[in-house]
Amino acid sequence: KVRRKSDKEIYALKKVRFGPLKEKEKENSLNEVRILASITHPNVIAYKEAFIDTPSNTLCLVMEFADSGDLLQKINQNKRMGTYFSEGEI
Repeated sequence: KVRRKSDKEIYALKKVRFGPLKEKEKENSLNEVRILASITHPNVIAYKEAFIDTPSNTLCLVMEFADSGDLLQKINQNKRMGTYFSEGEI
């Protein structure tokens, strides 16, 4: 969870270390960025931007923040409460 200075909005930040990655793994990381950038759907977390933090050799992906949690959290919450998703939610 991060806050962007320019607009004060809250975003999620995913970090991918490039340190000991092989070339193929680096390519896979860059492909993930390309795929995220091309997807626009209301049920998919939106990609905002990406940058490389050179000192830590880390790829940083800035994405929409899901303040209600992710799907796994929702599934686990329903399990704990003994409830099911409604047909409309699915």
